Amino acid sequence: MGQNLILNAADHGFTVVAFNRTVSKVDHFLANEAKGKSIIGAHSLQELCEKLKRPRRIMLLVKAGSAVDDFIAALLPFLEEGDIIIDGGNSHFPDTNRRCRELAAKGIRFVGAGVSGGEEGARYGPSIMPGGNREAWPYIKDIFQAIAAKSDGEPCCDWVGDEGSGHFVKMVHNGIEYGDMQLICEAYDIMKRGYGMTCSEIGDVFGEWNKGVLDSFLIEITRDILKYNDPEDGTPLVEKILDSAGQKGTGKWTAINALDLGMPVTLIGEAVFARCLSSLKSERVRASQILQGPEIPPFTGDRKAAIDDLEQALYASKIISYAQGFMLIREAGKEYKWELNNPAIALMWRGGCIIRSVFLADITKAYRAKPDLENLLFDDFFKAAIHNAQPGWRRAVAKAVEFGLPTPAFSTALAFYDGYRTKDLPANLLQAQRDYFGAHTFRVKPEFASASLPAGKDIHINWTGRGGNVSASTYLA
Repeated sequence: MGQNLILNAADHGFTVVAFNRTVSKVDHFLANEAKGKSIIGAHSLQELCEKLKRPRRIMLLVKAGSAVDDFIAALLPFLEEGDIIIDGGNSHFPDTNRRCRELAAKGIRFVGAGVSGGEEGARYGPSIMPGGNREAWPYIKDIFQAIAAKSDGEPCCDWVGDEGSGHFVKMVHNGIEYGDMQLICEAYDIMKRGYGMTCSEIGDVFGEWNKGVLDSFLIEITRDILKYNDPEDGTPLVEKILDSAGQKGTGKWTAINALDLGMPVTLIGEAVFARCLSSLKSERVRASQILQGPEIPPFTGDRKAAIDDLEQALYASKIISYAQGFMLIREAGKEYKWELNNPAIALMWRGGCIIRSVFLADITKAYRAKPDLENLLFDDFFKAAIHNAQPGWRRAVAKAVEFGLPTPAFSTALAFYDGYRTKDLPANLLQAQRDYFGAHTFRVKPEFASASLPAGKDIHINWTGRGGNVSASTYLA
């Protein structure tokens, strides 16, 4: 990605100094891909810094973690006050928070920039999500917005907010990516095992979906994958791939942060757990020989209607996933005291990145109309969309349950929607249970307040007549 970003910047008229710890790679790059372009090589960090004009703008693309700290430490002796360091890797946002503060104390402006789009995006236009020291933005804005992907003529890059907010938004982007991929896999499984369709037929469905509201990079590549046959025997290659999914941790970070902030980002969480379950391959093979489920009969219904229902389920579940992601971003802004640019975040995801889709244009429009929108589901467009999709969504999930097919992402999206729209949840009983066994207290609904049950107060009841009157302290866990 680093090499391709350099070529991208050179193509847009910028002069770039390139450095790699393996200096032979620099020489090879200059003699080949970079030949004839406005790219200068450096064989040491000191030479790199000497060749850059002030304020120096240095972008790191190294493995997240200690490698970033090591490179920063190695750079510092050659930098001056006002210089800018940009971390373009997948760093965890708390590390970016720390680096921003530590480097600000040394007079260095630090930026954590989430970059999405892979190698091709880096070369021809990625999504870039910068956050950190706000003073750096005027010095990097022209470069970043020039090399970023464009959506309807607008660059998929804008300032996100303070400290680690750029890397936080990239983390949530990756979490949503986990969710989108899991939803697509569940739709594929329902068509394959539930409806008895071939990979080519399923590929045709994804091709049709890619012409409508689900038009996106991931739907497009899924069509291509399902249509690809092994050249040796002409059978679908995807069927030969081991069903044990890998992950690099950003989805897990999103789920953990959601728990830390008390946000019900259930779909991303289930997508992470689905990958964990897939990794238990040998155990699942044994379980398949022991544990029983329903036999899936040959499909005899209206296949087109069933596929239409599945399309609505996928669309509605995506709406839920993005709504949950923006709930998490909003809560992070409050918790970490970041001033976040919500309309720009949606715009940054419209092009260049893995989750890019036409769907995000509607999200951008919603947040531009109301930057402080409480929930995406409250926007008129998405409220109507999810209401229209709901009957098919419910039928698709019910059919999967009937077949005995696992749909953790579809199911949790629907469960969240039903929970979110419910005025009174059964958590009243849960609070009573907590008070019964642990004296954890509860509060009463304002309409039922009385002298003995005052509103807004933590109350403990001696439920059996045998307990004491001392309650536990109130805390969140």
